[in-house]
Amino acid sequence: MNISSTPAVQSATSAAAAPTSDAVNILVLKKALNTQAAAAATLIQALPQPPALATTGAVGTRVNTFA
Repeated sequence: MNISSTPAVQSATSAAAAPTSDAVNILVLKKALNTQAAAAATLIQALPQPPALATTGAVGTRVNTFA
């Protein structure tokens, strides 16, 4: 009699492997999120600084209209 093909054995085997599989999936998700966070931080740092407001004159001293 081959018991490896019974549904009870298959469900028990799947249930035993589930916590390990979940832990691996969570670890991969954390690594992917960390990689995306690092890439986003690099992109933000690469943005140019906006020009400063003018200190004299009638234009550009209160609102920066640079586009």
